[in-house]
Amino acid sequence: MTRAEHRRARVGGSLLALTLALILFQPLPARAWNAAGHRLVACVAWIYLDAQSRSEISSLLRGHPDYMSWLSKAESAQAERGAFIEASTWADDIRKDARFFSAGVDEPTPGLPGFPDMQRHPDWHYLNRPLDGTPGSQGHDASVSGRLDSALAALSKSLKSSAVPFAERAYALPWLIHLVGDAHQPLHTSSRIDAQGLPDKLGNGLTVFNPYNPRKRTSTLHAFWDDLPGPPWLRGAQLDAGCRELVSSLLQHRPAPASIEQWIDESWQIAGVSAYPPGAAPIATISESFYEKSREIANRRVALAGYRLAGLLGDLLARPGARD
Repeated sequence: MTRAEHRRARVGGSLLALTLALILFQPLPARAWNAAGHRLVACVAWIYLDAQSRSEISSLLRGHPDYMSWLSKAESAQAERGAFIEASTWADDIRKDARFFSAGVDEPTPGLPGFPDMQRHPDWHYLNRPLDGTPGSQGHDASVSGRLDSALAALSKSLKSSAVPFAERAYALPWLIHLVGDAHQPLHTSSRIDAQGLPDKLGNGLTVFNPYNPRKRTSTLHAFWDDLPGPPWLRGAQLDAGCRELVSSLLQHRPAPASIEQWIDESWQIAGVSAYPPGAAPIATISESFYEKSREIANRRVALAGYRLAGLLGDLLARPGARD
C-alpha cells in the first residue's frame, strides 16, 4: 500500500469512527412508528368504529385545545375522521412543543386551559423488557424501564369513567390512540442485553445500513422499524390507499380479542425472534430478505393495532352517560 493509500485508509477509519460516535451518543428517542404508521393505525381504527363511538370520540376531540390544529393539517373530506387521524401523532408532536416539558430535564411550564398535564411523558411510549429474561422483568435500569403498560391502563380508566372531568378525558384520548400503536411496535417493548450486561435501549444502540431506504440509509435499528410503514408525511389519498390495502390484505378474518398485556407480550416475542438482523457487525447491513420480512411484520402490527384500537375505544365508550 502506498503512503497516500495509508493516509486515505486512516482518514476513512477516522470518519467511520466519528460517524459511529455521532450516532451512538445522540439522544435516543423512544418513538414508535413514524407519523405515517400512527396515522395508518388511526385510519384502520376509524373503519371499524361504530357510529356511536365515532360520535363520542369526535365530541372529546373537539374539546381538546389542539383540535383546530389537527383540522388544519388533516387531508380528509370528513373533518371528524381527519382530526382523529391527526390526533394520533400528538403524543410525539409535543416532544418539540415549547408549551410542554420533560420532567427532570426542563423547567416545568405553566399550565394552560384544557390541559390537565403539561409533561411530555417520554417514558409512557415504551416498556424496556430484556430479551434474555422473562416478559415480566424490568430491564437493566428500573428508572428507564418505561411505563407503556401502566399508562395504557390509566388512560383507559380515565376515558371510561363518566366521573372524570371532560378535559381529562379529552386529554387522555389522543394519548390512548397513540400508545396503542406504540404497544404494537416490537422495539417499544424490548431491549437486547449485550455482553457487558447493558441494554441497547430499544434497539437505539445498534446502527444499521439500509440500502432499501434512499432517504435514510444509516440509522438506528429502532428508527429502521419506525419508518417501515411509510414516509412520515403520508396523508390524503396515499394514506387512504395504504389503509385500504392493510384492511383488505391483513384483516380479512377478524382477530380474536386480546388484552393490553397480550399486545405487549406479542411485540416482545416478535422482537426476540425477528427484530434484529443476523450477525454481530458494528453496523449491520439490512438484507433484502430481512427487509421484506420486517415490512411484512410492521404492516401486520399496524393493521392489528388499528383493529384493536377500535375495539378498545368501543368498549370504553359503549355506555350510557359517556358524554359529559
